[in-house]
Amino acid sequence: QVQLVESGGGLVQAGGSLRLSCEASVSTFSLNAMGWYRQTPGKQRELVAVIKSGGITNYVDSVKGRFTIYRDNAKDIVYLQMNDLKPEDTAVYYCNAARQWSEYWGKGTLVTVSS
Repeated sequence: QVQLVESGGGLVQAGGSLRLSCEASVSTFSLNAMGWYRQTPGKQRELVAVIKSGGITNYVDSVKGRFTIYRDNAKDIVYLQMNDLKPEDTAVYYCNAARQWSEYWGKGTLVTVSS
């Protein structure tokens, strides 16, 4: 079992920055991938960014150039640095981890961007 605990959400003005953290209960070396998803009411959860075990990263087009996902393997934490935030980035952000055939989720952290 893998526990994921997110932190770092909050209220920020448009153009501002936030950094989300996701601390895993296991070594990040043991995970195939970790990612950040987001969800707004009435919409499906969407993948925002993912970092794979080899360090390869992928982003949804709407955040490319503004968000960066990276990890600190020594601390078993994955971060999502979010810059130039826009009101449409407002959502609950969830951390996700994949290990072998299983997937794990955190409880989410709310990001609100005011215009």
